Amino acid sequence: MLSSIRTILSACWLILLALPALAFDTSARAAYVMDQTTGTVLLSKNADQPLPPASMSKLMTLYVAFEALRDGRLTLDEKLPVSEHAMSYGGSTMFLNTQDRVRVEDLLRGIIVLSGNDACVVIAEALSPDGTEAGFARYMTQRAKQMGMNNSTFANSNGWPAAGHMMSVKDLAILADRLITDFPEYYPLFAEETFEFDGRAPSNVNNRNPLLKLDIGADGLKTGHTQEAGYGLVGSAKQGDRRVIFVLSGLENVARRAEEAEAVVNWSFRNFVERTVASADTPIAQAKVWMGAQKTVGLVPEGDLTLLFPVLNDQNVPAEVVYEGPINAPIQKGQKLAELVVKPEGLPEIRRPLYAAEDVLLGGFAVRLLTVGGIVLQDILNSPLESM
Repeated sequence: MLSSIRTILSACWLILLALPALAFDTSARAAYVMDQTTGTVLLSKNADQPLPPASMSKLMTLYVAFEALRDGRLTLDEKLPVSEHAMSYGGSTMFLNTQDRVRVEDLLRGIIVLSGNDACVVIAEALSPDGTEAGFARYMTQRAKQMGMNNSTFANSNGWPAAGHMMSVKDLAILADRLITDFPEYYPLFAEETFEFDGRAPSNVNNRNPLLKLDIGADGLKTGHTQEAGYGLVGSAKQGDRRVIFVLSGLENVARRAEEAEAVVNWSFRNFVERTVASADTPIAQAKVWMGAQKTVGLVPEGDLTLLFPVLNDQNVPAEVVYEGPINAPIQKGQKLAELVVKPEGLPEIRRPLYAAEDVLLGGFAVRLLTVGGIVLQDILNSPLESM
């Protein structure tokens, strides 16, 4: 049966700030804001809707390139040829031509800082299963699904407008999280403000991310713009021990993108606070045990549990511990037994696993006999009397 310990977690172990946070009022067509440190979603607007991602989809090309570097299929100093197809792209480019052989490291900087459409194709053709950009796009679509990005389909490597080339803002946030987490050695590239390649494009040497020059902890990741997609930004900022990842899509102009991106960062850090709500060595609750040497077992988080909550006023937070019980003995310390469900107003509910704080041995014969006898007696008392 499903049991739950429902309580208003208060003085016994948790006093938190939890009045509803004012939602950020964005004019973006779609938006997603996540506190990476705690995994808390702070804002979600049309988050799962597939939309044209423009150059923000270059992040997937970069992720696949970083995987190839990690696996030894590419090296930073390796020089790659430029095809006529790569050279044919317009828009933001590195002005590559078919006489070039370009270092992988320069191509990566060309994609991140200069948003080079041609650089993306050079990488794509080098890593494609069939040597074509189209084959690379199919590979990216498959890889995205493996990463949990279920609303992403790629038609090319660079976000050039094409039928069916779509990503959701939530998928872009997942991708940003993976880039930061999986490849910390390459992530500093996203904070570079300028990159001059061979003196070819003096008008295209600056990173378009409007937040990098501001003193708000911003250090990535990628802007995007096409007529269909509008203006967008996949951004991240770190202040203290907290990191926020956000995606804005479908804004009307460059100025609006800059304003909203800065406002999102400030809102995310100023209106939410981390609280350590439980420690690994202090049980949050007790779960009932079946046929055990003791009647209950303590439930603890895996480690000190830190959650994020809105900052407005001191309020007790509704929460419950849910488990299927009573739990059969024997039980091993560290065995996953339950789930803590915290429900702060203004945020999605938060679920965290809970584990056995100690070993519980199977009870002796007398314990088992008394347990069974108690059930039989309860059944007799609850049975209706038969008519004589």
